Amino acid sequence: MGDKMLKVIARTFLMYIFVTLSVRLMGKRQIGDMQPTELVVTLLISEIAAIPLQDVSQPISIGLVAIFMLVFLEIIASVIILKNLRLRRIFSGKAVAVIKNGVIDQKAMRNVRITIFDLVEMLRMQGIFELDDIETAFLEVNGSLSVRQKPNRAPLTPEQMKLNITDKGIPMTVISDGTVVDSSLKFLSLTRDDLRLILKKENKTIKEIFLMTLNKSGESIIIKKENNK
Repeated sequence: MGDKMLKVIARTFLMYIFVTLSVRLMGKRQIGDMQPTELVVTLLISEIAAIPLQDVSQPISIGLVAIFMLVFLEIIASVIILKNLRLRRIFSGKAVAVIKNGVIDQKAMRNVRITIFDLVEMLRMQGIFELDDIETAFLEVNGSLSVRQKPNRAPLTPEQMKLNITDKGIPMTVISDGTVVDSSLKFLSLTRDDLRLILKKENKTIKEIFLMTLNKSGESIIIKKENNK
């Protein structure tokens, strides 16, 4: 393996680690949930990262410094925008009501450049198939649609039906492919000894479990590993 190939491998590994950490510093948003400034920085990072990988004559330090500066500027900008509502509207925009009091605001839709087909598609993705069901709908800054259904069309809640529902808590994954997830145990205020005691009652061991979920009420779902022999 030539020196050039080793250089490319080393650069790729270093750039992969650095870009991953840089994006991690920017937050945990998915691409579709990013604010405009975050999306721009992410696209620029991908372009800058590619330069020293495609041209090994370029010092990798230039790419690393440029990426660091972009992340630094994004963090500073996010802090400033957080404190200043006017700047937030300039850089990130604001939510727009495309349906008000059950009526589609055609002017607002033209301003944000979405068609009725786009609107209907976004409603379908939320399980809503009738426009008459909608009381208010906001197109958020990240492009997602937030919907409030009309009171007489919205699904009934246990409170409206005067039902007393016990909150059993969120099912947490406590074992994944034979490995204990300590963060989930901590969330449930349990220890590994508590988990072993539960498994002992089920006559199972940690290593033979593919997936185990547990909630605060003590209810569990256990899926054993398949026998691949």
